[in-house]
Amino acid sequence: MHRRTPFRPATPRTLPLLPALAATTLLLTALTACGTEEAGAPAKGSASASTRTPIDDPGKDGARVTSLTLPNASPSPTPTRRHSVTADHLDLGGDSGISAAYEITNSGTETLTYTVTLTFTSEDGGAMGGGTATERDVAPGKTVRGSVRAGALPPTTPRITGAEVSEVAAVPAAEAQAAPGTCPSSGVRVGTDKGDAAMGLRVVGLHLDNCGTRDYQVEGYPVLQLLDDSREPIENVAILRGSREITTGITGDGPPRPVTLKPGESATASLVWRNLTEMGTPVTAPYARVRAKAGAAPVMFPEHIDLGTTGKLGVTPWAKTAR
Repeated sequence: MHRRTPFRPATPRTLPLLPALAATTLLLTALTACGTEEAGAPAKGSASASTRTPIDDPGKDGARVTSLTLPNASPSPTPTRRHSVTADHLDLGGDSGISAAYEITNSGTETLTYTVTLTFTSEDGGAMGGGTATERDVAPGKTVRGSVRAGALPPTTPRITGAEVSEVAAVPAAEAQAAPGTCPSSGVRVGTDKGDAAMGLRVVGLHLDNCGTRDYQVEGYPVLQLLDDSREPIENVAILRGSREITTGITGDGPPRPVTLKPGESATASLVWRNLTEMGTPVTAPYARVRAKAGAAPVMFPEHIDLGTTGKLGVTPWAKTAR
């Protein structure tokens, strides 16, 4: 603490004038510098909250990762050129703070809705989690940008050092699934669930929601078409009414009945197949086009229906969902 000293008359021997003025000037300069530092700015020599590293990614189907953002972990005694982080060095309220930026360029001739999946990788190339993003209504020649967060990671997750595009799906914007919380002009919304797989049996649920203001009627089976990478119909695949030729354990696979959905009500159906490979060429459909009934507006889904060499897929009839 600076103490005030009693006033004494100055003499040439006890207080040299020029050195005192110099000391006062230095003190004022130091105080002024401390008072003008910007609020929230990191102190000199301290690390920033995160580090963004550009990535030279060749990409896939018009999508590529452009950078990786990693939160700064505890200081390392041996700095390295490659940024990495492991979850047990961080305390971010459950979120790892890791994200990857991407860009998607539509080089086609029609407006598309893209779903891109990024995978975060460790130094040895292992997958350490991922995330998915959707970019709607990307016009021909347009480039859009966004980011995907890794979210919460287990404390034992190895150090993440990179990210890559693992999957890209592009559907015509007019046939894209409705955005969450929106209702198409038709007044009905068609969607799928994540599906279930066991012992080679695959089951994917279809959901039909009446989000409009009028009753909606269906009777029988959804109308299904399997498509290849170019979104062209796949030939030589039998679309079966019912799933009994594939399995007998599917709930709701009974005779079709008329279903009337009032506003707010829903119905479900199932796509059923087996992923068995024997003689012949395996078939995988990257896309499925679904209509709630004949003449209804189509909705295209990136489903990756891996039929193996079975050549058939069963569809169960619509059944009203119990409320």
